[in-house]
Amino acid sequence: MYHTWMRYFTPSPVHHRLGLVCLGVGLQYGALPPVGPRTLDHHVAMVICSGGGWYRLPDGRRLTITAPALVWLLPGVSHEYGPDPDTGWDEAFVDFTGPATTTYTELGYIEPDRPVVPLGDSAPARAVVTRIARAARVGNPLLEVETGAAVHELLVALRRSRADLAPDGDPVLEALARDAYLPLSVAEHAARLGMTPTELRTAVRRGSGCSPKDYLLSIRLGRAKELLAATELPVAAVARRVGYDDPAYFSRLFTRRVGLAPVRFREQQARAVPGGWSQEIPDPDDPPMLRPAEGHEVREAGVR
Repeated sequence: MYHTWMRYFTPSPVHHRLGLVCLGVGLQYGALPPVGPRTLDHHVAMVICSGGGWYRLPDGRRLTITAPALVWLLPGVSHEYGPDPDTGWDEAFVDFTGPATTTYTELGYIEPDRPVVPLGDSAPARAVVTRIARAARVGNPLLEVETGAAVHELLVALRRSRADLAPDGDPVLEALARDAYLPLSVAEHAARLGMTPTELRTAVRRGSGCSPKDYLLSIRLGRAKELLAATELPVAAVARRVGYDDPAYFSRLFTRRVGLAPVRFREQQARAVPGGWSQEIPDPDDPPMLRPAEGHEVREAGVR
């Protein structure tokens, strides 16, 4: 015995230009019948929350699925799968497509070589699927945009829930971020971590989807932007603080990656905030604000 609920959508060409669109969503559980062999023209992320079963590769090999797990169904790839006929499984799936799938694959969020991916926890992904299911109500005017945005969120949730990655942060990435402003080469970073450059590149690409050089550069430029926007430090001082002894090289690199020269970025983004600024992550329930000076009231907008 099994139970199933599903809905399918047909987003317009305009919605496809958003990069990702949701084509369908479903929730099923029990001793579901096996599927395939079949070939799809789009992606499906299938989250197995409990139970187990099998997945058959195009070459005939059979993989065991044990919850919690993610099963990728990829366009153009023949596949077969099914739950254990005695125990069944609890399944949530999302069908999606769009040009952004190429980038997500390049970044390692979608893994063509790993059709079955163990998850540490299926709850975050299941929560996103549930939101997609709720958005699928008849007459929802935001359906295509709401569900498309949720597909992005689903890919992030699945990436974070992979059993081979630490949910609270990757130690290698944390170490690189800590030392990002030191004037070190990739080989020197690797040596500090007791790794070869090849091992470091593999670890960083698995954890972040990019090379160590790009990962370090993104941290340095992000910090440089903060200093340019929130302080009056000269550009040369900003360059030194983020690891570049040559201000001219820093300016060329910043301009090439950001699209604006550091001085021009500062003109657009500078914030003169009395009381300074902080690197602490704010509490969403207690956003940063100026405290009223003694003897003065702070009135809310629109309140007389």
